[in-house]
Amino acid sequence: MTSYLTGLIGSGIGPSLSPALHEREADRHGVRLVYRTLDIDELGVAPEAVGELVRAARRLGFDGLNITHPCKQLVIEHLDELAPEAARLGAVNTVVFRGGRAVGHNTDATGFAQSFARGLADAPTGDVVQLGAGGAGAAVAHALLNLGVDRITLVDTDPARAAVLAAALTARFGAGRAVSAPSGAVAECLAGADGLVHATPTGMAAHPGLPLPVGLLRPGLWVAEVVYRPLETELLREARAIGCRTLDGGGMAVFQAADAFRLFTGLEPHTGPMLADFGELATSPA
Repeated sequence: MTSYLTGLIGSGIGPSLSPALHEREADRHGVRLVYRTLDIDELGVAPEAVGELVRAARRLGFDGLNITHPCKQLVIEHLDELAPEAARLGAVNTVVFRGGRAVGHNTDATGFAQSFARGLADAPTGDVVQLGAGGAGAAVAHALLNLGVDRITLVDTDPARAAVLAAALTARFGAGRAVSAPSGAVAECLAGADGLVHATPTGMAAHPGLPLPVGLLRPGLWVAEVVYRPLETELLREARAIGCRTLDGGGMAVFQAADAFRLFTGLEPHTGPMLADFGELATSPA
């Protein structure tokens, strides 16, 4: 039987559903896939150790790795090559080992785009505020502009990071399509926005809480989340309570996993059954 060895590097990834999603999909194809989590918190190493972990995985015969917070940008300098999308985004969430080379890819952008088209296809997209300009944020921002958002305002705890991403987006999509704003301006930015996208770790099992004051939400605003564990974050719960349309992080999780599975194995994923798997897994105890 054909077999694959894959894994995930990141922080606080114990609750991740990636192992089960990939292993169940492999079973449907009649192949064996083992998916391991390499949690830098449990290993007691800093995010900068991602290069050492990638090199170790390559030596141990891994076929590929997924990369998540906070290593999506740090991993780049340790790779031999970047696929075009990963190079444009400046972030990697999938590494494939082929022919002795480590090649970085990004399936977050396509994953979010497919999820948005599935859950918020008819939502207004004139002006969108996005919290978070890190690895996931870069992918989501590119996806939003590709989907036709007129303007995206980026807010990050690191203002320089938001400014750098805004400049990169402007260079690719045109003047006025992306701007950055300080955290203190979130209320003003949201006042005229159609939607809010949350792309930081806040709300994850390891990082509970809200990324902004609930009072800034209003019924006419749609809210999209990238966190999927828990599936209903505090942000989504509060947004739904006041009547906002919402999009949870589940669709993005499944579609980016499907694209990564294709890269790891060369097999075409069954996204319908993977979505069903996710629905079952996400409602099971963490």
